[in-house]
Amino acid sequence: MAYELKTKKNDSSVADFIATVEPEEKRQDCEHLLSMMSEITGEEGAMWGDSIVGFGKYKYTYASGHSGEMLLTGFSPRKRNLTIYIMPGFDRYDELMAKLGKHKTGKSCLYINRLSDVDIKVLRELVSESVVVMRESDQS
Repeated sequence: MAYELKTKKNDSSVADFIATVEPEEKRQDCEHLLSMMSEITGEEGAMWGDSIVGFGKYKYTYASGHSGEMLLTGFSPRKRNLTIYIMPGFDRYDELMAKLGKHKTGKSCLYINRLSDVDIKVLRELVSESVVVMRESDQS
């Protein structure tokens, strides 16, 4: 049975989604991320799945032969935090991560409680650099 990717780009409204985000501070953070990521990527935000706002896309193929498309970068307002997708991971960004501020990371996920907890200029640089890396790795 072929693997079916759950996180796919769809036609749902980003504005409608962000309008539902609570509390107000998190909604404002989402609006700031929407603007910043659109400016960095030159792409409009689009919904990927039910709760991810993604920008751009890249194609990949794993050694197993599985291939697909994924967002270049994006964010999701989760109940506990804001998740920001840094698709190449964090290994190459030690210097930026040290200057970022209060955060946690997963493989490609940056978890922050609110934008005021981090240095926005450092976050912008991190997102910008990660987008460049992902565009270079695109297999389109």
